[in-house]
Amino acid sequence: MIELSRLRADPEGIAQALLKKQVEAAPLIEQLLAYDAERRRLQKTIDEMRARLNELSKAIGEALRKGDNEQAASLRAESQSLKETLPSQEVQMREVEAKMEEILVRLPNPPHESVPPGRSAAENVVIHMGSLPLLPANGRLPHWELAEKRGFIDFTRGAKVAGSGFPFYIGVGAKLQRALIQFFLEEAEKAGYTEMEPPFLVNTETAFGTGQLPDKDAQMYYIPLDELYLIPTAEVPLTNFYRDEILEASQLPIRLCGYSPCFRREAGSYGKEVRGLNRLHQFDKVEIVQITLPEQSNETLEEMRSYVQSLVEKLELAYRVVLLCGGDMGFAAAKTYDVEVWSPAQQRWLEVSSISNFETFQSNRMKLRYRTNKGTALPHTLNGSALALPRTVAALLETHQLPDRRIRVPKALQPYLQAEYL
Repeated sequence: MIELSRLRADPEGIAQALLKKQVEAAPLIEQLLAYDAERRRLQKTIDEMRARLNELSKAIGEALRKGDNEQAASLRAESQSLKETLPSQEVQMREVEAKMEEILVRLPNPPHESVPPGRSAAENVVIHMGSLPLLPANGRLPHWELAEKRGFIDFTRGAKVAGSGFPFYIGVGAKLQRALIQFFLEEAEKAGYTEMEPPFLVNTETAFGTGQLPDKDAQMYYIPLDELYLIPTAEVPLTNFYRDEILEASQLPIRLCGYSPCFRREAGSYGKEVRGLNRLHQFDKVEIVQITLPEQSNETLEEMRSYVQSLVEKLELAYRVVLLCGGDMGFAAAKTYDVEVWSPAQQRWLEVSSISNFETFQSNRMKLRYRTNKGTALPHTLNGSALALPRTVAALLETHQLPDRRIRVPKALQPYLQAEYL
């Protein structure tokens, strides 16, 4: 959530920045600031009325001590009038605050100045290409055909049991999932992240804190009876671990990682682009999260990007890194890099990680602060997929596929699978 102080200080600048996200926010910001002025006027009136009530209480006592009953009665009448008027002023202020909150929670995070303009993924900027060449199809089977032929992923029975987008991983397929999760977690530990096993369901306050609500309400699975949401990523519980807390500056940066299944409704996703593992309703992912001092977050984002690149390189996959343009960015992000791997059989790029800096947007929503010499301040939060498994597996199967349909295991994964070929 954008800090109200920022909106007061630079409404035109924030409105201009949000145009990069294809959001015409100027009218909303103007309305918000009008409500803010009204709220401050009401607050001043309420404070003055409360102060006057305190003065009247003392004055009534003084008049009674002097035996001036007429003066005491006059003061009581004024006090009673204020007591009758005050609640309506407080109701008005609560109504104005609710209107302000309704606008604030729907304004996206303004993009960082380095984010390029653009409306869609077609205008994202490639900033880095991995060293491995982009392999041609050369008779490679797409991963869904290979998995069916080898019998280690069953999409049909998954659809029978739960619906499309919920595959079964069988034998070698299940072992590959487990090996990748273990590999990613151990690599994160080496990089200084503390492993956590988070809850896979969260409450409304938690989903609001990281920006999933209200923006992505339609994309989340909800359990009405318990008022809980299935998590779309481990980012949500991990980042909220410190919600409503004040940290010491010496604690920062905080580095957390965790594995979780992820649940996404992905409403409206159809066609060949979502076939097989390309897009699922349930999938596994290892997430990394950092909470940093504001002056360190840009450097931290680059460090996290380099770390994710190292994972893809160890899996011996061709990849690229793109800087998302404003129109392709998420609601809560200030700056995002996507890491995409090459799918030889499909001859296209598959996103396996998004690494984002949210600056103070999430910490403000979560009421997360850290102590400074002048009081408290909002830290910056960042997260990244390290990595999401489905498209990683798709690229592994297609890239390392041999003519006899065996799969060559990258050296980094061999200790986890205890095999050179699958």
